[in-house]
Amino acid sequence: MANPGKRVLAVLSALVLTLALGATASAADNWVGTWKLDVAKSTYSPGPAPQSNAARLEAWEGGIKATTDGVGADGKPTHTEFAAKFDGKDYPYTGNPNIDTISLKRIDDDTYEAVLKKQGKVTLTSRNVISKDGKTRTQMQTGTDAQGRAVNNTLVWARQ
Repeated sequence: MANPGKRVLAVLSALVLTLALGATASAADNWVGTWKLDVAKSTYSPGPAPQSNAARLEAWEGGIKATTDGVGADGKPTHTEFAAKFDGKDYPYTGNPNIDTISLKRIDDDTYEAVLKKQGKVTLTSRNVISKDGKTRTQMQTGTDAQGRAVNNTLVWARQ
């Protein structure tokens, strides 16, 4: 018969590992889900704001895979995609003519920062914060648009 002390130690070790992995997964899960842009609560400077937007965020290899679909201010459909790890490296970003790469950096369980670039030049920095109740994602963007104007946007997303 196996040593009961070793068995208890093995069970406790497995429990601690399970709890640690669960904490890591739940931290990543803060962003996971479908989010709808609340255009009325969002601000766009210089603007104009899109008519609508929805984002699907998935956990992906230590980061996020994101797909957005919406209707731009001009009434035309929009679609963007990226998959990036929280490692600060550049990853492809498609669907926006002003952005071709994104890099992500986790700040804490509820906050991450994204740096968006076009041909190696930073165009936007975006700080993304999940509310304590997990129902709202606020995205604060600063940078320069394609026309050289200062950008200062606050996007408010509601979890669906």
